[in-house]
Amino acid sequence: MSLKSLLLSSDDATVRVVRRVLSELDIRVEHCPAAEAAVRKITRERFEAIIVDCSGAEEAASVLRTAKAAPVNQRALTIVLVDSAVGLRRGFEMGAHFVLHKPLSGERAKASFRAVRALMKRERRRQMRVAVQVPVECRGSGSAARFKAKTLDLCEGGMAIQFSGATPNENTLRFALDLPGMNRKFELEGELAWEGDQARVGVRFKSLTDDQLSALRQWLNGQLPEPEKDDPPVSCRLTDLSLGGCYLETNSPFPQGTRVILSMKAGKVQARAGGVVRITHPEYGMGVEFLSAAGKPDDQVLCLIEALRASGTQSPELQVEPDGLETVEDIRQRATRPPAETEDPLVELFRQKSQVSVEHFLAELRQQRQMAATK
Repeated sequence: MSLKSLLLSSDDATVRVVRRVLSELDIRVEHCPAAEAAVRKITRERFEAIIVDCSGAEEAASVLRTAKAAPVNQRALTIVLVDSAVGLRRGFEMGAHFVLHKPLSGERAKASFRAVRALMKRERRRQMRVAVQVPVECRGSGSAARFKAKTLDLCEGGMAIQFSGATPNENTLRFALDLPGMNRKFELEGELAWEGDQARVGVRFKSLTDDQLSALRQWLNGQLPEPEKDDPPVSCRLTDLSLGGCYLETNSPFPQGTRVILSMKAGKVQARAGGVVRITHPEYGMGVEFLSAAGKPDDQVLCLIEALRASGTQSPELQVEPDGLETVEDIRQRATRPPAETEDPLVELFRQKSQVSVEHFLAELRQQRQMAATK
């Protein structure tokens, strides 16, 4: 199944470049020259990416708002094309995941869309539902109440189930089920996300462990007739590092809000760590905040930092692959997470300067680097 994008633009030169680049990347393009046609398509068809030319700012903003409100496209990647006079800030203020400057050139656009394609694949797989009917044991997280149900379908982020008999009043439940071919009982926590008729409900998974997520992904991939291959990881050059995050130079950065997995091999030392892209500079680089718990770096992050220090290389190469966009649950958990024990200047720079020009950001980054070197 090919990836599908929608392009809103009345600029013939822009349309030609985007069509050519996305065709080379095996991404279909549905072109709409006017906002009205784009809105009709967004409310009726699913797209992995929605690309909006910001020549008409109000129309562009309206289309992006429609995409966020349309159930079939709430998780679609949104890319805004802006004139240099408009700048990155305006594009991000519209709610875009990614902002590119016009006029577009083929090679520059291809480098940017290569990273976007990898994320489009990852997001589509995350939302792909597999029909399966197996018994589910449910119990309240704050009581001893137990309920019986069966699954209707399953994906990485949740499942649809149908209760038999009494239905719970609680929103958060514990679930246990045996998936066909899995040699262990799958136990997890979830919250009721929607209710339908005939005691059908949607469950959103909460706080899956890495082991649970890996097992679930392996099972889901095994149910697909032709599992889709991931794109190769993006190679990056490390320029700045702290306990809280790092800055990576690459001509194919991932959009803001992308969860990523960083991996490095230095001699016999290998390390992997999770993070979230907090700042993106198209064709130049990205700032990644490491994932942490209780305001402290987790063991994977500490292992990665030790591996980088032990490598003896000033600018080691890292491989980065996307792990999907941040979810509402991710953002909510981050908002309730206790603050770090000490402020991390690099991460604070990502947060405070996410919408300034590349030149302005790099000047701030150099100044911070010089201050750290004098301490």
